[in-house]
Amino acid sequence: MNYSIIVFIAGWVIKVEALFMLLPGIVSLIYREKEGRVFFLCALVFFVIGKLLTLKKPENSRFYAREGFVAVAMSWIILSIIGAIPFVISGEIPSGIDALFEIVSGFTTTGASILTDVESLSRSMLFWRSFSHWIGGMGVLVFILAVLPMAGGQNIYLIKAESTGPDVGKFVPKIQKTAGYLYIIYIFLSALQLFLLILGKMPLFDALCDVFGSAGTGGFGIKADSMAGYSTYIQIVTAVFMLLFGVNFNFYFLIIAKRIRIALGMEEVKWYFIIYFAAAAGIALNLWHTTGILGINIKDSLFQVSSIMTSTGYATVDFDKWPQFSRCIICIIMFIGACTGSTGGGIKVARFIIYFKEIGKQLGFLVHPRSVKILRMNGKKIDHNTIRVVNTYLLVYIVIFAGSMLLLTLDNFDLTTTFTAVSATFNNIGPGLGDVGPAGNFSEFSVLSKIVMIFDMLAGRLEIFPLLVLFTPATWRRNG
Repeated sequence: MNYSIIVFIAGWVIKVEALFMLLPGIVSLIYREKEGRVFFLCALVFFVIGKLLTLKKPENSRFYAREGFVAVAMSWIILSIIGAIPFVISGEIPSGIDALFEIVSGFTTTGASILTDVESLSRSMLFWRSFSHWIGGMGVLVFILAVLPMAGGQNIYLIKAESTGPDVGKFVPKIQKTAGYLYIIYIFLSALQLFLLILGKMPLFDALCDVFGSAGTGGFGIKADSMAGYSTYIQIVTAVFMLLFGVNFNFYFLIIAKRIRIALGMEEVKWYFIIYFAAAAGIALNLWHTTGILGINIKDSLFQVSSIMTSTGYATVDFDKWPQFSRCIICIIMFIGACTGSTGGGIKVARFIIYFKEIGKQLGFLVHPRSVKILRMNGKKIDHNTIRVVNTYLLVYIVIFAGSMLLLTLDNFDLTTTFTAVSATFNNIGPGLGDVGPAGNFSEFSVLSKIVMIFDMLAGRLEIFPLLVLFTPATWRRNG
């Protein structure tokens, strides 16, 4: 284990987070809020700490998969602990566990909140919790790699550990350029959404927070009714961009590179949109059948499916009051999630494609035992290692989900609340159903349950394995 490079990377994460804290500090000056000035103090202290950790670059800067997993997991834990400190010091969220829950929910782009009155927070704190979505959406280490060459080709292990999905490839030969292109696309889409929201006469502060939540697919609202109070135009723009940020960023790169035919042939993106429109149509028809109203139900169903499928969590209505059929669709798309290589959460569409291809292969084998069928995606062979990792992921996912549910039942909430609380946090969705629905929050859970859900949010964002590696004894053996 190369401990020195892990400390060095952690130091850079601390420095970058310290610089990011200057933004909410500036917001506090603009709105003349005393509470937000704590960000300047935190920025100074943590930049100094980060600077001390990165004064000397390690002599051995090489690292491999093990160091990559540990560096990413430790960086996200450090990022979260530091990010929670301004809430506690300012007194706006005095409980350490509650503050940690809130900021982990922010960085992991979950959007689940313990706040009972979000509008009571200062502008600087609202900005920080929303901005944490934007930071965590693409990944802080991807950002660092975009501006800082670290260890040659080996830093692919950092992107693999932090990015979502069963496979991460490079757009271009150099990984630093890959990270750079990711952030160029990310910033461009964010800026385009901001422009369109301002065009719709949305206040600048509200628009920035909306963009942070949509881009990172996080969904922290700054209003008690989330997005319900905004105009239809603003809701439509937000719905469209939530959906766009849930698309595999490889798709955008291929479009930019004028490899449109290959981009349009991506199976995951194709099925992502098929599932989206099928789910939205099913909910709209179900609501039409029960209410007799079609137009507004189409708008709300398109918005909510975009929000939940991409794991954003914004709401225009209290979908917990929808008919059982519609609520069931919401639960299903919580698990499906967005595309790999996007800012969205969930199990991911690509994994489900592989699972169904495997089912088809097994059924074919039962009918024709001597047949040989090679699984392919986008015309390329799916290698055995990818299938093994995808299957292992599902098994571990089920074990953690079941264990989390078991622990949360100690709080004696109803089954719907408990099940969707785990679903919403583990899949990085935000709101669930029951007491944790769009009109509720997570404040009533015990400290133990909040710790479990903090773990779930981190595990969901990092796709489980980087976090579990920390608890594996072999990880810490110097020559293991």
